[in-house]
Amino acid sequence: MGRRESSSSPPTDQIEIKVHTSRRGDNSVHPDSVGPTPSTTASSQPQPQPQPHRHRHRQGHGQRQRQNRGTAAAAAASRAEFRPFRRWAPWLVPTFVVINFVVFVITMYLNNCPENSPPCVATFFGRFAFQTFKDNPLLGPSSTTLMKMGALEVDKVVHKHQAWRLFTCIWLHAGVFHILANMLSLIFIGIRLEQEFGFVRIGLLYVISGFGGSLMSALFIQSRISVGASGALFGLLGGMLSELITNWTIYANKLAALLTLIVIIIINLAVGILPHVDNFAHIGGFLSGFLLGFVFLIRPQFGWVSQKNSPPGSIATTVKSKHKTYQYILWVLSVIILVVGNLFNRRQIAYLTALS
Repeated sequence: MGRRESSSSPPTDQIEIKVHTSRRGDNSVHPDSVGPTPSTTASSQPQPQPQPHRHRHRQGHGQRQRQNRGTAAAAAASRAEFRPFRRWAPWLVPTFVVINFVVFVITMYLNNCPENSPPCVATFFGRFAFQTFKDNPLLGPSSTTLMKMGALEVDKVVHKHQAWRLFTCIWLHAGVFHILANMLSLIFIGIRLEQEFGFVRIGLLYVISGFGGSLMSALFIQSRISVGASGALFGLLGGMLSELITNWTIYANKLAALLTLIVIIIINLAVGILPHVDNFAHIGGFLSGFLLGFVFLIRPQFGWVSQKNSPPGSIATTVKSKHKTYQYILWVLSVIILVVGNLFNRRQIAYLTALS
């Protein structure tokens, strides 16, 4: 198709046909105007295809750069947020706090000082009024009410076989000052430990340490009743100390943390010298928690955790053992001491029962 080259003008009835390629993919046939055109040779030659727009290349390159930057930022964020050990949401320790307050309210309701043992303090509280400061300087119920609620009394544990009092006494408190001091300590110490080690291990540590404190109190104090969560709280302090020792290699400021914790423990043990404070429960709970900490709060080596969580293809230091050798030694020794101590306490209770 195309025009013939001629020096003469074409007839008026001649129709010229040419193919427009101005648009990509448009191969339709269009009639042209009649008459000569200056682009005679151009119409007979194939016209070049338009090149893609450069701004499209620049736009695609910019998108790839943004994607690469986003990927790098996400990788950096994941590295920054990497935690070698799991963080737990604390719920058990707050539940323990609520249980202690509920039990105290029930104890005050059953005490009913205005009806059972007047005169009372803060009589505007009605049946929740407190005993006089002479009877109970901690603003709380009477000893008789605490006995009914499950306070620890050696005579009932030994002679009437009420061993359950070794557990129930850790949920009772002698007064407002007593429960506020213990619950504030439990919140500050227990929540941090539960976040680090989870509710199972901290729950066992709390309850067993409280039992150990009650057992120590029953062996050495047989003349008065004992209540309170102080033994369990000292068990948490003991667990913190053993956790620092057994996981020594993962801490940065080791000596500062150790000295601070020792000072706190000494101050709290010194409070036990005051009258009406059962320091034997504190000591028993602390020793129980200290030994249990080597069993429950042991952590694997940081290198082992990093190796386990490293992405495929990354270069990581090879760590064969999950724990250090000294961690295994402390674990075994603690288990042996706990078993031997339990057997010793059983023999002591049997001996007291035989004497009576």
